[in-house]
Amino acid sequence: MAAKKMSYKEAVEEIDEILEKIENEELDVDELSEKVKRVSVLIKFCKEKLHTTQTEVENILKEMEE
Repeated sequence: MAAKKMSYKEAVEEIDEILEKIENEELDVDELSEKVKRVSVLIKFCKEKLHTTQTEVENILKEMEE
């Protein structure tokens, strides 16, 4: 079974959910470490997605100018 490709919106929502749990002290120490690692992965994904989108938009705008 292939994993569903995550969207930027889904990644941000998951980050928000994890941060809310951290702020409300709903995680024990073991979960905290695991969730911080997950947030790190999600942030990296979001940064890459933003960079890719920015590049695509810049290319489209350049093509429109030609």
